[in-house]
Amino acid sequence: MVKRIQFSRTGGPEVLEYVDFEPAAPQAGEVRVENRAIGLNFIDIYFRTGLYPAPSLPSGLGTEGAGVVEAVGEGVTHLAVGDRVAYAQGPLGAYSQLHVLPAEKVVKLPEDISFEIAAASMLKGLTVQYLLRQTFPLEGGETILFHAAAGGVGSIACQWAKALDVKVIGTVGSDEKAELAKRNGAWATINYRKENVAERVRELTGGAMVPVVYDSVGKDTFTTSLDCLAPRGLMVSFGNASGAVEGVNIGILNQKGSLYLTRPSLNGYADTPERLDEMSLDLFDLLESGKVKMDIAQRFDLADAGKAQEALAARRTTGSTILIP
Repeated sequence: MVKRIQFSRTGGPEVLEYVDFEPAAPQAGEVRVENRAIGLNFIDIYFRTGLYPAPSLPSGLGTEGAGVVEAVGEGVTHLAVGDRVAYAQGPLGAYSQLHVLPAEKVVKLPEDISFEIAAASMLKGLTVQYLLRQTFPLEGGETILFHAAAGGVGSIACQWAKALDVKVIGTVGSDEKAELAKRNGAWATINYRKENVAERVRELTGGAMVPVVYDSVGKDTFTTSLDCLAPRGLMVSFGNASGAVEGVNIGILNQKGSLYLTRPSLNGYADTPERLDEMSLDLFDLLESGKVKMDIAQRFDLADAGKAQEALAARRTTGSTILIP
């Protein structure tokens, strides 16, 4: 028997249970991974609370981790027992000592990238990859707005954008987080607790506003984000940290400058093994070059996953947080 986190009903962190678990043998096309580190992400909270429905209950939790292949199913040829691997997609259940998932969702991990760095960077790093390189392909020279710039995704985005010669205006909730975002490469920061975000963006851009806003906060920032866009700009809403955006009258996009709106996800971009490999190699290259450095600011034991989620939801974390099985 191994240990995992599961939940039998939706709700607060108290619904998370640390239980004995017997993982299934990998079926055809699957692998079983012995996790060495596990990623913590807001989407895990969405499943726990029921914002995103789990396929069934009781359910495992989490989709990101890194470790060693412990068993392979029939037909798996690109992975073998003992391979160092990482993953960010697949069925819920990464909050576990062992996790079974489709082999096509697993990539080999370069030797010079640690399990902890991989677990901290796969979901967030691949998210930044599709945001900056695909959803709105940055070419260099742009000025963009990125919300939650000191968080896990934001910290990577600031570094990646700087490597692309892009100026990031990052929103943050404290002076300490502003300093962190600047250390990671943000060109300017806006403390949304003290400043009017749209007015400050107007000042910083000389009235031009920005061609794209990347917004993982959701309900609380949606209208403000639209107000920061230049005419025909793109609003990229890729998260719901403050709650889901609901009841949007699309006429507002016309009123605010013939704007574009998209709600992307990693699964919509890394939708084939080939695309997943390409995106992972892009991320691994930046990690290996040192242009993107991971700040693992918090580590929790797997048994304390509830405490870790509480800290994340309360915005008491910076950088990335991982669970250690």
